[in-house]
Amino acid sequence: MSTRVLICDDQALVRSGFRAILETRPDLEVVGEAENGVEAVALAERRSPDVILMDIRMPIVDGVEATRQLVTKGSPARVLILTTFDLDEYVHAAIRAGASGFLLKDVKPADLVHAINVVAAGDALLAPTVTRRLLERFATTLPVGDHTGQALAELTTRETEVLRLLAAGLSNAEIAAKLVLSEATVKTHISSILRKLKLRDRVQAVILAYETGLTGRR
Repeated sequence: MSTRVLICDDQALVRSGFRAILETRPDLEVVGEAENGVEAVALAERRSPDVILMDIRMPIVDGVEATRQLVTKGSPARVLILTTFDLDEYVHAAIRAGASGFLLKDVKPADLVHAINVVAAGDALLAPTVTRRLLERFATTLPVGDHTGQALAELTTRETEVLRLLAAGLSNAEIAAKLVLSEATVKTHISSILRKLKLRDRVQAVILAYETGLTGRR
């Protein structure tokens, strides 16, 4: 089954460029294009994409707000933010809104395809270096106080191990290999971690692991 992708950018040239890259891949299907956040949200509801390539700076409604609306509506689509601006404030806003990844528009075609596959599989495209840059701003938005005591203590030894590796930037497959588990088992552990810590997604789990000192860095 191919991964359904929605392209959202206010520049037609950019959209056509991304489409040209993705259409060379038999495992990827472009299901639509949007030129602003309003169209992005509407098309996402109609076309049910697996991954949305979302520009940050768009007219009417920008990519961050569109992402926030999609998450609020319970859309299962994974949002991959694409921008020309490598600034902390944009990374911060996108992750807070619920994006699963963040890439610059000058990304190489192979890296773009890889990123789509990563977020479609349920992983977060968030490197440890980016995570550390986000800590000071983003961690303060999480209800860390409720987690540092009883909630973290409820994690099993294996779940704590998985969370630590997740925070180190490892994918599900890499965690599975390191702990000699199946990927399905790793996914089950992550789902349990999110449920116990009352977190929305694995990106928040990574931030929480850093904030609580689970990674050894604070």
